Amino acid sequence: MSTIARTQRQYRASKAPAMALLEWYDNERRDLPWRHNTAIDPDPYRVWLSEIMLQQTNVKTVIPYFHKFLTRWSNVLELAAAQEDSVLEEWAGLGYYSRARNLHACARQVVAECGGRFPEDEVKLRKLPGIGPYTAAAIAAIAFGKHATPVDGNVERVVSRLFAVEQPLPQSKSRLRSLAVQLTPTERSGDFAQAMMDLGATVCTPRRPSCLMCPLKRQCDAHVLGLETKLPAKMPKPNRPIRYGIGFLVLSEDGQLLLRRRPEKGLLARMMEVPSTEWLNAVQGSDDVLRAAPVNTNWWHIPGTISHTFTHFRLQMGVYRAIVQKDVALTLWANPSRCIWVPRNDLKRYALPSVMRKIIAYGLRD
Repeated sequence: MSTIARTQRQYRASKAPAMALLEWYDNERRDLPWRHNTAIDPDPYRVWLSEIMLQQTNVKTVIPYFHKFLTRWSNVLELAAAQEDSVLEEWAGLGYYSRARNLHACARQVVAECGGRFPEDEVKLRKLPGIGPYTAAAIAAIAFGKHATPVDGNVERVVSRLFAVEQPLPQSKSRLRSLAVQLTPTERSGDFAQAMMDLGATVCTPRRPSCLMCPLKRQCDAHVLGLETKLPAKMPKPNRPIRYGIGFLVLSEDGQLLLRRRPEKGLLARMMEVPSTEWLNAVQGSDDVLRAAPVNTNWWHIPGTISHTFTHFRLQMGVYRAIVQKDVALTLWANPSRCIWVPRNDLKRYALPSVMRKIIAYGLRD
């Protein structure tokens, strides 16, 4: 397709897709717990909460967490009054825990500085903790009906196919955003944003797009050119480095487990953990490992390792287990002031990251 023909097609398509997509959305929209009934105004608290939870997490995973949060804190005032540990406890298992801390900080700032009402303006929203360009645009459009364009991976995929943008991501991000802004109607911007998300999640999917069911197939350049499965193009991802560590599962004779709070900053900050070595780029020798043990005792090395993938690296953890008396002295490596004994039956009450739950489950195997 020539540059002139493509430009003409983009001009013609810039109006029609919004109408076609909104008509499709009115009939096919997903029934999600944070979406408002058309007869009532959307609740900014629910919109904000869902958007924070949906960052890097799929809808199916988020739904039960969303219900739990609403049951415990039904509005921003209640969430702002909560203790951070309680918020982390309810968030445990959802991952990317900085989101939970920012969520709590944002609620407190909205209450303290905004009288408990979320700002309607994108610029003001972006000044709140945990709210970046996408989330600010989503809240402004969905909660307040502002003319805003949230662009996430789903939207980038739809737009790259609609206009057959062959430049790979991430270099094409600014162009895709510009095209998405052109598509956004001045009326029903919030519905249009959610329609784009639904289309990308259910029809214009990454591997097998359902083009026959797509309301935009007639305007889609990638479909016309047979490129739908090849777009959006992406640069190859570098291999994630591997880090290695050891978790020490310390059980007391009366059935309690030793946990430690992680440092104030860094990965999994202030979360509870099984005491462990540093996570290094090479496997440590057994002597170095045991020098970092939280108690001086006889340790049993459990064969094998557990694996966990973080955004920027993969973690391989070995596990050592020991049974001790509860009054056993903790080593300086354990950082005793940050350690507590927890009954095994109470572990669900603590904000344990998924990797730590894996270590515990692995270490408690028969």
